[in-house]
Amino acid sequence: MLKAVILIGGPQKGTRFRPLSFEVPKPLFPVAGVPMIQHHIEACAQVPGMQEILLIGFYQPDEPLTQFLEAAQQEFNLPVRYLQEFAPLGTGGGLYHFRDQILAGSPEAFFVLNADVCSDFPLSAMLEAHRRQRHPFLLLGTTANRTQSLNYGCIVENPQTHEVLHYVEKPSTFISDIINCGIYLFSPEALKPLRDVFQRNQQDGQFCLALGSALYASRLYLSRYQDTHPERLAKHTPGGPWIRGNVYIHPTAKVAPSAVLGPNVSIGKGVTVGEGVRLRESIVLHGATLQEHTCVLHSIVGWGSTVGRWARVEGTPSDPNPNDPRARMDSESLFKDGKLLPAITILGCRVRIPAEVLILNSIVLPHKELSRSFTNQIIL
Repeated sequence: MLKAVILIGGPQKGTRFRPLSFEVPKPLFPVAGVPMIQHHIEACAQVPGMQEILLIGFYQPDEPLTQFLEAAQQEFNLPVRYLQEFAPLGTGGGLYHFRDQILAGSPEAFFVLNADVCSDFPLSAMLEAHRRQRHPFLLLGTTANRTQSLNYGCIVENPQTHEVLHYVEKPSTFISDIINCGIYLFSPEALKPLRDVFQRNQQDGQFCLALGSALYASRLYLSRYQDTHPERLAKHTPGGPWIRGNVYIHPTAKVAPSAVLGPNVSIGKGVTVGEGVRLRESIVLHGATLQEHTCVLHSIVGWGSTVGRWARVEGTPSDPNPNDPRARMDSESLFKDGKLLPAITILGCRVRIPAEVLILNSIVLPHKELSRSFTNQIIL
């Protein structure tokens, strides 16, 4: 018997995801057409012997979260429960506080996943390694280059046994090029020492999904749909829009046949895409409207927003260096020397962009009606 725990944090943990987290809890933000944590739940449900999935956090159990949990239980035929913390307890604190619920039924082991990691989730391989050489605690690591490793939890391992010899969270100097992925496998006995780390920070050792990496995560999951959910990917059909690469289109969206979509585009529920629209490397959320001949590149268009005719909304991609196989997404500040760094463009909820303007490398907070072009700005 196995269980899984997904740590979803709470409202104050989504600060790097604003303004999008103003409208929806970060774990429910749609990535590749489904809520972010659905990718985690799907991966856990595919592990043989999985009996229950627990979500731990301090979000209020509001209607969207409750509806998601009910739908997940029906889709995966597994108990999916939410355990609400009385206060932010951190990774160790949340696990220790709900230890009785986690250990109920005497599971052989349980997975722990941070909700905002983006991964292909090799959970079966982790379980196989755990059973082959049993240890109280197993964590998933990957490599990064020397500079980027300083932004993550760094692991020094025994190269023969792969045991962790030393761990430093975001070191000031180079420690190791092996970094923590934020995915763990615990034996029940591993909960005992967590009493000593009850107040540990929940942000340790993870690929935190901030604004820029949302598009990167969407790209990963859309590419995985080729193997896991090919039915979710749009196909190019006569009389339909031109599809290039991996594209998700919600069944209720209306897309003009002359639109060109992709690669790596996700179009949400009730979206309207007009004639001649060009969409690439972008997420368009519920109820948004892209009028005729708009161009949206490397951007996220918020719920209910409108982009006027012949307008251009464009961001700057922050992909890992393709010439460095160990490169990872940078998690730097939005600012440097008092200036906004080029990044993807974000339109918050119900933003209105007029016709024939350019919005470049900018963040527009919700409910704004713009009247001109903006470049490298945060519009409050």
